[in-house]
Amino acid sequence: MIGIHILLVEDNEGDILLTTETLQDSKIINKVTTVRNGKEALDFVFKIGKFSKSTTPDLILLDINLPLKSGHEVLEIVKKDARTSHIPVIILTTSSSQRDIQLSSKNNANSFITKPVEMNEFLGSILKIEGFWLNIVHLPKA
Repeated sequence: MIGIHILLVEDNEGDILLTTETLQDSKIINKVTTVRNGKEALDFVFKIGKFSKSTTPDLILLDINLPLKSGHEVLEIVKKDARTSHIPVIILTTSSSQRDIQLSSKNNANSFITKPVEMNEFLGSILKIEGFWLNIVHLPKA
């Protein structure tokens, strides 16, 4: 099975732990890289500074509420750049506001998912994301 490289952009340690453990326990061979703020996300994707040797992710799971640069800013920059616009970006956030949903759509997010509060529902959502984006969809390669 081909490995998938997922960039998780999340600042909540609990959500990082749940998401990475769920993805790593799955049947799909994947690599998960975690960054904790919007600036690190952009540095990683564009191979800047300490991330100069990073590999381009196949999929980005992006929170909206991030320090340094918001998820909306990251999404807009990634999707407007020809080098990275092909990378699917899934917004995975606690927000369910129409403003956030509309802005994510305007900036070409591939999907918008509100994180469930209950742990089992959250884990189920991660498995569904994985099932759809990694089993059904054919992701583009850089």
